[in-house]
This record gives sequence, C-alpha cells and structure tokens, in this order.
Amino acid sequence: MTPTQKQSVRARLAVGACAAAVAATIWGVTALVAPDGGHPGRSENAAGRDGDTTGDDGGPGGPAAPAGLPDTIAHASETAGNAVNITIDDGPDPRWTPQVLDVLARHDVKATFCMIGPQAAAHPGLVKKVVAAGHRLCDHTTSHDTAMDKKPVGYQEAQILDAQKQIEEAAGGGAGVEYYRAPGGAFTPDSRRLAAAHGMRPLGWNVDTKDFAKPGTAAIVATVKREIGNGPTVLFHDGGGDRSQTVAALDQVLSWLADQGRPTGFPVRTTP
Repeated sequence: MTPTQKQSVRARLAVGACAAAVAATIWGVTALVAPDGGHPGRSENAAGRDGDTTGDDGGPGGPAAPAGLPDTIAHASETAGNAVNITIDDGPDPRWTPQVLDVLARHDVKATFCMIGPQAAAHPGLVKKVVAAGHRLCDHTTSHDTAMDKKPVGYQEAQILDAQKQIEEAAGGGAGVEYYRAPGGAFTPDSRRLAAAHGMRPLGWNVDTKDFAKPGTAAIVATVKREIGNGPTVLFHDGGGDRSQTVAALDQVLSWLADQGRPTGFPVRTTP
C-alpha cells in the first residue's frame, strides 16, 4: 500500500469515528425528549395526581437536581410546628392579585404565588410587587395544561422552562422561581426531575379550597377548616376569573388561623 493509500484509509477511519460519536450524542438527546411512559393508575388526591411521588433516583439520561434539592413533591412547611403554607395559583391578575396582596399584608402573611408564564410576562409590575412584599414565586407552566403528564417530555420541558424564564424576567432579577407546581397535579417523574434540576422544588397541596368553582365564600372557608388536618399546604387562586369569593374567604381563613394560633410559612425546598 502506497503512503497516499494509507493516508486515505486513516482519513476514512477518522470520519467513521466522528460519525459514531455524533450518532451517540443524537441517541442521548432522543432519550431525553422521548414521550413519557404515562401513569395509567394515576388518581387525583389532595397530594396532587402524580402516581410516583417518592424516591425516584433520576435514572440515566435525566438531569440531576442540585445538591440538597429533592425532586419529590413538597407539602411540609419550613416553619416549625403547625405552620400553614398559603399558595396562590394562576395569576398574576391585574384585578385580583392586588386585592390578594392587600389581604396578605393586612394579616402580615407571606404566600407562594404559582404563576402562569405569559400572565407574568404581561404583568411584570405585579410580579415585582409580589417579590417586593416578600412572597415567593412558583412556576405554574405556560398554558396550564392539566393533561401535560400525557405529553412528550420535550413538551413538558418547554412548558416548565419557558414559564420559569418569563416569570424571572418579569421579576427583573429581583427573585428566582423556587417551586414548580404542575397544573391539576399532573406531575411526572421527568417533570419533577427537570424542575429540581433547574432549582425548583415540585410543590403539591393538601387542601384544595375549590375556590375556582366559586362555591361561595362560606363554602371555601368551611373547606379549609374541614380539610386542614390533611396537611399544611392550602391552594387558593388569584387568576382564572372572578376571584371576589377567594379574596373574602382568604381574609376569613387568615383570621381563623391566627385565632387557632397557627403561624404561616413557606413550603420546604430541601428535605423532606
């Protein structure tokens, strides 16, 4: 074999090796965005709808959570004792969010606001007001798709990370997004891992006030009193329509909690 022929063979071998490396990379990316296997046995409950809420180790190919930030769904409170976590979903809304903020300020209570990305982008002044008042931010996706647990991982990723970016940009660098709450509790192991890997603890709830259905102020308050034994995280809404009943009920609930000697706090971000 002439020197020229040997050089040609070496070149073809190098190209083949490069092609193999590229193929391996493509297969790795494909594994990350493959459709989720689904959870046919999923049932809705106060803890959310994820059928797999404990001990998932991330598996090969999944992003790893930052040290100390679990990808399990949080319900407990950072505050010791019998503290209650007030969480507010689906805003910000230019009519109702300011009223919710006024009620919280009157009772000296801090809450976690689970925001829809485009809503935050449309009302950055409200996001900044929430942050300035000492509340925390939570990612509630871009379109509130309650069936997103049946969608491909790439779709879930866009819903979560696009919303995180919109909320943080609206906050103007004043705060990061510390939690992720799946719409309707439609968590998957992939979405939980993805959120945790980007600094957001998955966040569930224990008490669904059903305020979204507008059952009446008294009914919302009664639900909280009846179900607070389920756990400390309570779900209200400041978006999605007329929230006048929510505003009135939140005022009464916070007064009742104070009478019961129950402090309020934020959901845990680290273990448990």
